[in-house]
Amino acid sequence: MSSPSATPSGTASAAPPTPSGTAPDGHTRTLPWWVFGLANVVVVAVAAVLLWWLLIDPQWSPVGSYPQPFNASLFWAIIATVWVAFNCGWTGPARLGQPARGLVGIVVVLAIAAAVVALLAYGWSRVDPSFAASRAEGAGFGTGQLIVLFAFFFYVTAVVNWAQWPWADRLSPPWAGLAEIGTLVLPTLVLFGVLAVPNVATWADPSTALMSKATLTGWFYSCIVAVVVTGLLWDNLPWALLKSRAATAVVSLVGNFVLGTVIYFGTLGAAKLLIGPANVAALGDGVTSYAAEFGVCWVFWMIAWANVFGNKPTHLGRAANLVVRTVVTLVLAVVTFLGYYFVVAGSVLHEPAAGVSLHGDALGFMNFAVLVMLFYVLFLGSFGLPPAEPDAAAADAETIAVETAGAREPA
Repeated sequence: MSSPSATPSGTASAAPPTPSGTAPDGHTRTLPWWVFGLANVVVVAVAAVLLWWLLIDPQWSPVGSYPQPFNASLFWAIIATVWVAFNCGWTGPARLGQPARGLVGIVVVLAIAAAVVALLAYGWSRVDPSFAASRAEGAGFGTGQLIVLFAFFFYVTAVVNWAQWPWADRLSPPWAGLAEIGTLVLPTLVLFGVLAVPNVATWADPSTALMSKATLTGWFYSCIVAVVVTGLLWDNLPWALLKSRAATAVVSLVGNFVLGTVIYFGTLGAAKLLIGPANVAALGDGVTSYAAEFGVCWVFWMIAWANVFGNKPTHLGRAANLVVRTVVTLVLAVVTFLGYYFVVAGSVLHEPAAGVSLHGDALGFMNFAVLVMLFYVLFLGSFGLPPAEPDAAAADAETIAVETAGAREPA
C-alpha cells in the first residue's frame, strides 16, 4: 500500500503494493489473498517481537524504556501516523522507491512522536507538573499519553467515517489534512480536560471524576473500536446511507459513541469470561480497562483484514459480507487475547504479572504490533512480498469496461 486514500463511503484504503519481482515467464508474481495476508502478519509479528526484545523488553532490552516512556512514545507515534498518512495522505517522498520512501515517512512519524513526548514531559511540565517525566512510575508520561486516547477517536473518524468533510471540499492535500489536524485539537483537549484530567492531574480532586481511569480507558477505547468497525469492516455503514456528507459526519459522531457503549459492555463481558473469575477478582475495579485490552486485539485484526486480507468476503450480499468479516475478526481477536495474556506476554515478552495468571498489558504490545503493521504495510508497501492476486470480480468488471469502451471506439 503505497498511499492511503478515502473511498466515497469514507473507508480508509490504499493502493496495492508495488510488485517486488517477476516470475521467469515475465509475469508479475502474485500471492493468493490469504497467503498475502498471512505473510504480512508473520512479517509484522516477527518484526514486533524482535524490536520489542531490542528496545522495550523489561528483562532483555538494554534501553530500559518499559513501561514508560515506551507507552507514551508508542501512542504518540500511532497518532502521528494517522496525521501524516491518513489526514495528510503522505507516506514518504514519491520520487523515492521502496524501501527508502517508506523509511523517510517512518522517520518523520517517529520524530513527531519524540518531539511531542519531550515537549510535554520536559517543557509543558514546567507549567503543569502533571506531565513531568520525574513523576513516580512514569505517571507524567502517562498523563500526556492519555491525550492520544481522545485524539484516536476524532482523527480516525474524520477519515474513515466523514471522508474528511468539510476540509476535503475546500482544500487540497496536504492543506486539508493540516486544517483537519488543527481543528480537531479543540474537541480532543476538551474531552481530555473533562474526562481524564480529574484522574491524572496532580492538582485535581479524583473524587470529581465522572468515571475511573480504568473505566474511562475501557469505554472510550470501545468508542474507537466502533469507529474502526463501521469505517473499515462495515464500509461506513450505516452512516453511508445518509445523503448529506454533513449528516453523515454528525450522525456517525453520535452513533459511534452509542455503538461504542454497546461494544464496551460486550467486550468487557467477553474479557471477564476469557480471563476467568480468579483474575477478575484480583484485578478488582481495574478490570473495566480490559474492554480496551480486548478491543485492541480486535482492532489489530480489523486493520489487518481491511488492508492485507482484502476485506474478504466481497462477493456475498452486503449484510453477509459485514457479518462474516465481523465474526472472523472477532474470533481472531479472542485467540490473540488468550494467546497474549496467558502465553506470549510472560514467556516471550517477559512482561510482569497482572492478576493471578495473566501477564502484560495488551494496550502496550498489541498497539506496538499495530504500529509495526502500519509502518510495514502502509509506509513500506509490504516491501519484499509479491502483491496479492487481483480480486476476480473486480478484474472481470474492469475487463468488461475496457472491452465495452473498445467496442464503442470508431473503426
